Amino acid sequence: MSVLNKNIIRGFLIASYVLLLALILFGVSALYSYLNTGADRSSMLHTKIDAKEHYTPKITWKSINNEGRPIDKETLKNIESDYLDAWYVRHVAYKTNLKEGVSDYYTANAREHIFNIISLNTAENTSITSTTLEHNPTIAFFSEDGQLAVLKDENVVEYKRVYKDKALVLETTEVSNYKIILLLEDGFWKIRQLIKEPASKPIDAIKPTNNASILSLKGINYYPQATPWDLFGKDFNMETIAKDFKIIRNAGLNSIRIFIPYDDFGKASVIPNKLKKLKQILDAAETHNLKVVVTLFDFYGDYSVLDWTLNHKHARTIVSKFKDHKAILAWDIKNEPNLDFNSRGELAVTSWLQHLVKLVKSIDPNHPVTIGWSNSKSATVLKDDLDFISFHYYEDLNNLDDTYKTLKSNIPNKPIVLGEFGLSSYNGLWNPFGASEKEQATYHKRAQKIIKKNEMPFISWTLYDFNHIPKEVAGRLPWRKNKQEAFGFIDTEGKRKAAFEFIAE
Repeated sequence: MSVLNKNIIRGFLIASYVLLLALILFGVSALYSYLNTGADRSSMLHTKIDAKEHYTPKITWKSINNEGRPIDKETLKNIESDYLDAWYVRHVAYKTNLKEGVSDYYTANAREHIFNIISLNTAENTSITSTTLEHNPTIAFFSEDGQLAVLKDENVVEYKRVYKDKALVLETTEVSNYKIILLLEDGFWKIRQLIKEPASKPIDAIKPTNNASILSLKGINYYPQATPWDLFGKDFNMETIAKDFKIIRNAGLNSIRIFIPYDDFGKASVIPNKLKKLKQILDAAETHNLKVVVTLFDFYGDYSVLDWTLNHKHARTIVSKFKDHKAILAWDIKNEPNLDFNSRGELAVTSWLQHLVKLVKSIDPNHPVTIGWSNSKSATVLKDDLDFISFHYYEDLNNLDDTYKTLKSNIPNKPIVLGEFGLSSYNGLWNPFGASEKEQATYHKRAQKIIKKNEMPFISWTLYDFNHIPKEVAGRLPWRKNKQEAFGFIDTEGKRKAAFEFIAE
């Protein structure tokens, strides 16, 4: 063997020895670090639930003056996290009839009961879609060795839908009490026993709110001209907004309607800077003597029951923050949700709306709550749950008077607001037979006569023409986008169109 080959082999053996030594040292170092810092709960053999917020029911701890060993805050936090995750895994298991994750949150005895239900539902082609919206737990007992905890969870609000052969057979909202035994296994609190009992507390009825302020509503749906459908984005400009509010007030209007985009605001974890911007808008509205209808959940369209707790946390955060602001006139749960009836199912949408109406009213009993229906046909949906009715009208103006009278006949005891109406002045290439600015003015003149005749509260669409409409609003088709750009009372150059004369009565 040549000297060159021997040197190559010797070099290879030395490099291999160095690499092996490095791997051994790394392993020893990792083991030493582990033994000195303790096991990380998230790195143990345990099915991880997605780290993002997935389940956020309202949880209110009652007394923690428990028997046995005093419980520290960190332990209480871990118990709460694992307890709620156990509920979430149970909901998913009953919906899918799959056992994945159950063993990580329930001991052998407890999961046997869940597995039996899954087996029965699978055999019967049955599934349960459910969630809990409110928990009120207390620690009844915590063992001296820190391995066992007994909880009492009272007035747990549960919503359920039961399907058989994919057909709905039951929809119910229950209030129940639970007794729970939790054991600490492998660093996680697992449910050993879950005993359900009926609660003595009835489900609170929705109480009506004073609607006197709604009867005098004269408003306009508002976006700044430069940022349509992006009121709270990176180009947020309070100087522009304040100038617009002055224009609106000087035009004889007393209210605006604005929209809170669900994703943009952070979903369940509402972004503080977005709340700051909303407060600035409300403050400016108060300064200019304008009231505000705040429309929640813009650009949201899921309605999944497992999403409800996230939606509720989102609404709780916003409504709790601003329920006492003097500029608030009303809460609008969602804009035109009936447009989702076909794609999502009417039951899914109306159940979601009904629970959110109740939630918002429980947080803020002093301001009325409505839903901005896209037409008069849907305006009677949930009419008994709402404080006032709001419908949008882009149909033949000749029929508005009869449409309004019919609604008043069907809903005689509540204010009915014309929540959106207007006419585009676009008549270009993609719509050569569209209305002119003069015809738009005639439309608003006639509309205001009907409004005055019926003493109809109104919110018109909209202050400005826009240069750009997001595709999420009107799609990509030019005849739709171009039409949507020209509903304003002020054109893209800042000039008041002929219709501005009839922006108010």
